[in-house]
Amino acid sequence: MTSTKFTAVLLAWYAQHARDLPWRGQNDPYAVWVSEIMLQQTRVETVIPYFTRWMERFPTLHALAHSTEQEVLKLWEGLGYYSRARNLHRAARLMVEQYGGEFPRDLKELRRLPGIGRYTAGAIASIAFGVDAPALDGNIRRVLARLFNVAEPIRSSQGERRLWELAAMHLPPGRAAAYNQALMDLGATICTPQKPACDRCPIRQFCQAWQLGVQDERPVRLQNPATPHHVVTAAVIRKGEQVLLAQRPKSGLLGGLWEFPGGKLQAGESLTECLQREIREELGAEICVQQEIGVYRHAYTHFRVTLHAYHCSLKDGAHPRPLQVEDIRWATLTSLNDYPMGKIDRLIARDLIRLAETQENMHPVNGAPASPLRLPVE
Repeated sequence: MTSTKFTAVLLAWYAQHARDLPWRGQNDPYAVWVSEIMLQQTRVETVIPYFTRWMERFPTLHALAHSTEQEVLKLWEGLGYYSRARNLHRAARLMVEQYGGEFPRDLKELRRLPGIGRYTAGAIASIAFGVDAPALDGNIRRVLARLFNVAEPIRSSQGERRLWELAAMHLPPGRAAAYNQALMDLGATICTPQKPACDRCPIRQFCQAWQLGVQDERPVRLQNPATPHHVVTAAVIRKGEQVLLAQRPKSGLLGGLWEFPGGKLQAGESLTECLQREIREELGAEICVQQEIGVYRHAYTHFRVTLHAYHCSLKDGAHPRPLQVEDIRWATLTSLNDYPMGKIDRLIARDLIRLAETQENMHPVNGAPASPLRLPVE
């Protein structure tokens, strides 16, 4: 196989079949950067509305740099991997402070920015600045692993090194932007993870895996360990018309987001004991655990969670304070949408709002307050 034949056919196909995406065609390094960060571990269809809202709210690097982290996290809510949003914010401020509000064009300088690794630096440099730099995202890895029948696991050090070499070896000088995006599009639309459409592939004649009939066995992946499952509790603590929110520490999973306080069940504990211990450790307060609100399930990248949420009240004399959390806030139900939250806590917040609306429509007997309802869980 020669790189000239392979790339010529690929680029001709891309010229006719390139996906129409809102961040393409403008060569704006800011738009390229935002889109590439959003696309990490997220499907294009999910990213498009987030990208559109983001560019309306933060149209320039300066607009992002002068926003608050909470504004950024709120706009990012639902995309997951929130460290990506925090790194976007940090990097924007660094570029304003140290680079005069301009993107560095050098690959090494780009990689010094928070959240920009080898792939993202290559994508920005090639697409926005025309630098002859390869890129290697999940789609490109899969295409190259099949095209060149790479037998090493693609996430192993050997496999990674081999794929970067192949991506660089076949890059046509002066055409890096089209080359990288053509490989991305081919992987997204034809050379898909399951049941690749080899009959429609423009470079099938060059594909070693197809010629050997092993395209379904490529790429080779390392075996994933069993996914841990954690049982977690959360307390909806009320004070009049307000509920207590805790802000997670800035670093780590869901850093900087707001949640209903609680934590992971330990061996030998009941759910009630777990919740009381967690509130004592995190907030220095004693609570009475009351009726269960619902059970919520969510799968993260490396583990799964089943969360039990409960109505709770503070014991007499209890005064919550942020011991193991970043901050605490008493919030009205109507203001819960203003706080950036992870998926489970947002579901709880929505259920609480629905519960309040349901109770408003009920007619208590003899003026007695309506009792808490247990809501069906989404």
